[in-house]
Amino acid sequence: MDVERIIGTYTSNNPGPLLFVTAGIHGNEPSGVLALQHVFEELNHTKPTINGTLVGVSGNKTALEKNVRYIDEDLNRTWTEENIKSGKNTSHEHTEMHDIIKILQTYLEKEHSKNYFLDCHTTSSASLPYISVQEVNNNDAWAHRFPTYIVRGFSDIITGDIDHYLSRIGITGFVFEAGQHTSKKAIENHEGMIWLALKEACNIKLENLSCYPECVTRFSVDNAPEQKTFKILYRHALNKKDQFKMEPGFENFSKVKKGQFLAMQNGKKITSKWNAHIFMPLYQAQGDDGFFIIDEIEPTTV
Repeated sequence: MDVERIIGTYTSNNPGPLLFVTAGIHGNEPSGVLALQHVFEELNHTKPTINGTLVGVSGNKTALEKNVRYIDEDLNRTWTEENIKSGKNTSHEHTEMHDIIKILQTYLEKEHSKNYFLDCHTTSSASLPYISVQEVNNNDAWAHRFPTYIVRGFSDIITGDIDHYLSRIGITGFVFEAGQHTSKKAIENHEGMIWLALKEACNIKLENLSCYPECVTRFSVDNAPEQKTFKILYRHALNKKDQFKMEPGFENFSKVKKGQFLAMQNGKKITSKWNAHIFMPLYQAQGDDGFFIIDEIEPTTV
C-alpha cells in the first residue's frame, strides 16, 4: 500500500469542529486507510455541506507499504511525554510520530469550535466491531453516541498509544476497532463509523450522500452489535523473549470460565482466573499483549 501522509481533507468553509481521523498506525491494518479513501472520494463527488473540517491521516506509512505491524517498534506505544518532548528520532516510528504531530499542530492552530479524533484499527483475530475509550475529558459520553460495543480503560493500562496522547492534549475521541485485519466488513465498519462521526461532529446530512444508506447501515445496522459497555479487568503482558501461543478458537468478547485453558507461555499453561470475556487474544507474530480479560458493566458505572 502506497499512501500519502494526508489521505484527504474536506471542508465547506463553515465554522465548526475539527475531526482528525488516523488510520494505519499499525502497518498490517490497512482497512481504515481504504475507508478514508472511499469517504474522500464520496465527499469530493457529492460535495455535501459540513461544519468544520475533516482531516484523514495515514499512520505508519513505511509499515503500510510493507504490510507489517511496525518497522522498529510499535508506533502505538511511542506517544509518551518523554518521547514527544525529546524530539529525538531514535527509531523509524519516532519519525512517523513526529510527522503526524506536526500535521496535527497545523490544524490545531486554526480556530475550531471543538476538536475530535477517531483512530481506526483492526484486530488479529475475528471480532465484532467495538470502541476503545479512555475515561478522560468527555470521551466516554462521546463514545456512547455510537451504536456498538464500548470498552473502557485500555489506554489507562497501555501507555504510549496515540489516543492516550490525543486525549492528554484535550482532544475528544476514541479508538474504533472495526474487525479482523483482512475482513471486508472491517472496511465497511470503518467507513460507516467515519460517516457517523461526521454526522455527530460536523452535522453532515447523510441522506445527501450518493452512497447512503448502504455506507452507513452496513455498519450501524448489519454489523454492529447492540451497545454494551465493558471494563478491563486484566492485561496479560508479554516480554520480547517470551514464547507465547494462544489456544485457538477465541474471538473478542468470547466468554471464558474460571480455570479455562487460554494459552501456553514459556512451556506453562495460562488459565483464566475469572468468569468473564476474553479480549484481544494474540494470533500474530508481533505484539506485547497476550490477551485481556473484560467484564460487562452498566454504562453509568465509572
